[in-house]
Amino acid sequence: MRVKLIAYTPEPEKVCAVSAYTSISEKGPADRFEEYDSKKGEKVLRHVVGYGHHSVIEHASFTFAVEGISRACSHQLVRHRLASYTQQSQRYVKFKDLDYVTPAKIEANKGTKEIFDNTMKQLADAYQKLIDLGIPPEDARYVFPNAAKTNIVITMNARELLHFFKLRCCLRAQWEIRELANRMLIEVKKVAPVIFEKAGPSCVQLGYCPEGKFTCGKFKEVVDAYKSLEEDDIEKLSKLGD
Repeated sequence: MRVKLIAYTPEPEKVCAVSAYTSISEKGPADRFEEYDSKKGEKVLRHVVGYGHHSVIEHASFTFAVEGISRACSHQLVRHRLASYTQQSQRYVKFKDLDYVTPAKIEANKGTKEIFDNTMKQLADAYQKLIDLGIPPEDARYVFPNAAKTNIVITMNARELLHFFKLRCCLRAQWEIRELANRMLIEVKKVAPVIFEKAGPSCVQLGYCPEGKFTCGKFKEVVDAYKSLEEDDIEKLSKLGD
């Protein structure tokens, strides 16, 4: 899986802080933007995000290039409807090989991996035979599995990203979309550290676990991991979720 932030609102935190000022100031947003004080702006932004007044952070958007996730993962991803997506088409792209994602629990066992790989090979062979017999890719693709890799461009505003992280960084989320969410979070923290300062699963954002009897029971470990989330922490979080 490869995740890269390829575009975002210029000076996203400045834009959001000025938006916050606009609601409480007689002075217009254009003047506020010109006279912006970053230290004061960050303080205001921390206050409004901390209070849950998230409408002002809708003014900042972030676009990600995501490569090599499974169709199983992308099906979960596009359920987040307050976003824009452009996905690699299995209709217009004719695949020479079937690239696929292998779950770690299947990969770890020689017997299950052999079953999985053999199945993928059979499906790839079936696809190619259908193409050779003149079946168009848009019909031949019906044999492709959920494991098939795909590429997708995602655009979300900061408010939707906080919601996305709340649900998909949770240890109860499916492992692949959880990894995707964590990689996206690492990317946005680089350019908007104040907005995403307390981003992460529900327990991190709320200070408690709302899952009730379904809680993972690892509140402290999860909260500690998100205090300074880095790429090395993704594997640690993955093991916590096992």
